[in-house]
Amino acid sequence: MKMASTKKFCGMEIAASICLFCGMAATVQTASAQITLNERLQVDASDAPRNIMHSSVTIPVTPGPFTLVYPKWIPGNHRPTGPIHNLTGLHIRSGNDKASGEDLAWQRDFEDMYAFHIQVPAGVKEVTATFDTITYNGERSLSSSKVMDLLWNQVVLYPKDTASDAVQVTASIRLPEGWKFGTALPVKHQSGSSADFDTVSLTKLVDSPLIAGLYYRQIALTPAGETPAHVIDMVGESQESIAITDKDLASYKQLVVETGKVFGSRHYEQYHFLWTLSDQTAHHGLEHHESSDNGTGEDVFNDNNAHNLEADLLPHEFVHSWNGKYRRPAGLVTPNYQLPMHGDLLWVYEGLTDYLGGILAARVGLRTSEQFREHLAFTAAELDHRAGRTWRPLQDTATSVQIVFGAASQWTSWRRSADYYPEGDLLWLEVDTTIRRQTNGQKSLNDFCKIFHGGPGGHVAVVPYNFQDVVAALNQVTPYDWAKLLRERLDSKSAHAPLGGIENGGWKLIYNAEKNATMEAEEKTGDILDLRFSMGMLVTKTGDVRDVIPGSPAYQAGLGPGMKVMAVNERKWSKDVMRAALAAAMANHKAIAILAENGEYFSTFQVNYDGGEKFPHLVRDESKKDVLSTIASPTP
Repeated sequence: MKMASTKKFCGMEIAASICLFCGMAATVQTASAQITLNERLQVDASDAPRNIMHSSVTIPVTPGPFTLVYPKWIPGNHRPTGPIHNLTGLHIRSGNDKASGEDLAWQRDFEDMYAFHIQVPAGVKEVTATFDTITYNGERSLSSSKVMDLLWNQVVLYPKDTASDAVQVTASIRLPEGWKFGTALPVKHQSGSSADFDTVSLTKLVDSPLIAGLYYRQIALTPAGETPAHVIDMVGESQESIAITDKDLASYKQLVVETGKVFGSRHYEQYHFLWTLSDQTAHHGLEHHESSDNGTGEDVFNDNNAHNLEADLLPHEFVHSWNGKYRRPAGLVTPNYQLPMHGDLLWVYEGLTDYLGGILAARVGLRTSEQFREHLAFTAAELDHRAGRTWRPLQDTATSVQIVFGAASQWTSWRRSADYYPEGDLLWLEVDTTIRRQTNGQKSLNDFCKIFHGGPGGHVAVVPYNFQDVVAALNQVTPYDWAKLLRERLDSKSAHAPLGGIENGGWKLIYNAEKNATMEAEEKTGDILDLRFSMGMLVTKTGDVRDVIPGSPAYQAGLGPGMKVMAVNERKWSKDVMRAALAAAMANHKAIAILAENGEYFSTFQVNYDGGEKFPHLVRDESKKDVLSTIASPTP
């Protein structure tokens, strides 16, 4: 977030184990001399409710041509997502006071939109840049009238060609009156709604987001005095939204225990689950070394469907502290935020994390065993209906991470998406069940996690790895041709998803008319009617066709994404009308007539399908041992 044990950047060799955030004054070697960079960052977030923040950053400079940059390649996003379009009102003045000194002209680079060139006058040692950051993206914001999520990479500048470890930042923040905050960033001093933080490297600052809100609470997950401490920091739109249930609290406490059993060590001094519960702000999850930044709806504790869908969010991001932040693909270990990242090993970084997040949610009771199986069945069915498998292997979905997230949702089946996430569930389940089979149940993927993600704990470090390192660690668990298995799964252009893990686990994927719990939860919390496993299309409740699977009955009839269903069998479109038509076709075996709008034109499409609605499920294969249930059970 991945291959040699060493990697070179700009002529510097980064060792296999890199200790970060050591608290010492960082330095960077330039062509002329060794320098120390100390920045001062002041963030005024008092205007967060109207989606704007004000920054003032004082930066050491040298006379002559000088370039400042805005973070571009953001860790955890694996791609250039720094929101440069949201940086506004930029002024750069000489000196350390935004109100004095000379106003310096700046010129944006013609090719790199994240770089700003200035000419520093003789004798000037510092410049102060002031600018605003807009937090509204046209859909959902990072802030509302009651909560905010501060990502430090969005409110800072730093000198070009400088390692983020080499920039020491002393940051402060001003919040709206009465707001409180949570962060893993060490607090030096706090007064009311303002706070000063300890001086840390730019690396640690960006890796330590802050959430704040009018309604805030912190909950301890580990007993007082136990180290490292784990807490949940929650902000919400109301007191009711942050009223976690006793059952969920017990599960999150158990999550801390369970990860200790899985990994064997912890690579942090403290850990904060930052959790924003709001229907007004973005719903997301982003990993950090000593915290995770999580956003869900306000009803996650009270709505069973929302709870089911979000159950693996915090476990997933927590796992990243080991898998992604501590052990990190070499291609994602870059010295600053301007250099490109290589995502070829995201099937480990995200795929393994997705697998572990799902089984941990089941092990600690955030999902029931049935919900876990239903989710796995849905994942397998989605991937088994990815027509794009025949031209685009799983490996390419990781390698092309820079472009997959920017693609429209239409034609997802044919173009594929970030499939290294969900297909990681199937790949690593197969690895897990293979280990258990090879060792007669004596070892599991937990043993791989201890070998690969364990080691000395207690402090933040980064240990890069490559493909051969993954294979070597698996062979330490049990000898097997792991390289062959992994490459077959990664490079395959088979039309079908790899179901070996499910089958080795003692279960089979089937389809019938009984609703799938995950699909039902998605339909009730969203606006989608999912008919991909029957007639082959995905439709919104308003009739907009989101996807059609190539080769399916809907595709053969001529339907496609971008169209809008207006009527079914001469009746105005609704989900109920569509379902009634599917049921009728089962009885009369007649084609389903769909009237669809395509731009300014209307056409009727005859869909020859009489199989009714189909939903995926896992059923036991009694000829095999039930390994899957063992995997989803708490670690002894």
